[in-house]
Amino acid sequence: MKVLVIGAGGREHSLVWKIRQSPRVDELYCAPGNAGIAEIARCVPIASEDIDALLAFARDEGIGLTVVGPEQPLIAGIVDVFQEHGLRIFGPTRQAAMIEGSKAFAKELMKQHGIPTAFFSTFTDPEEAKRYITEVGAPIVVKADGLCAGKGVIVCQTLKEALDAVDLIMVNESFGDAGAQIVVEEYLQGEEASFIAFTDGTHVLPLASSQDHKPVFDGDKGPNTGGMGAYSPAPVVTEALCREVMEEVMKPAVAAMAEAGRPYSGALYAGLMIDETGKVKVLEFNARLGDPEAQPLMVRLKSDIVPVLEAVVDGDISGISLDWDPRPAVCVVMASKGYPRSYKSGMEIQGLELARAMPDTVVFHAGTKRENGRLVTAGGRVLGVTCLGETIRDAIDKAYRAVESIAWDGVHYRKDIGRRALDYRPQR
Repeated sequence: MKVLVIGAGGREHSLVWKIRQSPRVDELYCAPGNAGIAEIARCVPIASEDIDALLAFARDEGIGLTVVGPEQPLIAGIVDVFQEHGLRIFGPTRQAAMIEGSKAFAKELMKQHGIPTAFFSTFTDPEEAKRYITEVGAPIVVKADGLCAGKGVIVCQTLKEALDAVDLIMVNESFGDAGAQIVVEEYLQGEEASFIAFTDGTHVLPLASSQDHKPVFDGDKGPNTGGMGAYSPAPVVTEALCREVMEEVMKPAVAAMAEAGRPYSGALYAGLMIDETGKVKVLEFNARLGDPEAQPLMVRLKSDIVPVLEAVVDGDISGISLDWDPRPAVCVVMASKGYPRSYKSGMEIQGLELARAMPDTVVFHAGTKRENGRLVTAGGRVLGVTCLGETIRDAIDKAYRAVESIAWDGVHYRKDIGRRALDYRPQR
């Protein structure tokens, strides 16, 4: 079978890496891919948002399965278009992907169906939003309604920060049309975790737990990013908590989407906040695998992923189970200096072969390209160095040994990825 993966980041490299291992796959393509993906698949120079060109390629090449990595083409309706032409594609339809495409839609869905989340209000008028914020006070969270590549959520500790956030999103239009509407919601405290599952629209199959590190600097300081590192499993997601999330969040969300006439098929991601008593609230839903959570998850997944993806597409995962490596995995994202704001590209990357030769280590590419025979940076997040270890401490140590062997001008990475797993103390 011929398989096409759409996307160009670390998540897509991890998917290509895992799909490559399947005996069901004869030929593997990625559009547009990156320098790392090009080593194990044929990269096709088609942007992930160019649906017409992707459709033409899939039809001409006889692609048997297309796997969509990023959210943008899902929101744009790539699944609908492929399905209309009889092509098998993994991911939610445009209407279903609105669970990520509009934070206001997702919050209303949770409110209507009793899925635990923070209290909130939505606004299209910045002055009304400011009046509301002044009334309720800080700390508070201000979110652009639409897609912002993980950067449209501003946690505000003071009233001034919150009012400035409204101006940034709605008046200055820093996130474009994504900020035409905002969600202002309760500030929640606790441990964040990522809960990702495959669903065929009826059945829900959870993946192993994972935890992301969003802020750009150590100690969860600085602006939010697409993710600076992740690990799996997340100790805060106990077996009991997993069952609770399945019954109170994931299954109700899938049922709610079906009831709304937006049946959801694909990977569904719930960002959770778990407070000190173990109570769970949903921060957001995403319509795809997390990035960088996918990297440690794919490294830990022992099952052939292709039959799982096919079962989702074919509408019945009831007989599917997943086999996981019991060892924890840690991914440290190496980024360009200045990310998530302005940064320079074109810096030559050194030491990659040394890192890749280390045991239990996979270096996933995100923002990389080949230029005149050199491997250079080509994005904000550049590499995701991912390691398995006998313990979380061992996986962390391995990951940072590999990270320290790689260098380029202006490299930046957090030094505390996995710290929360080491510091975690069971509450119940």
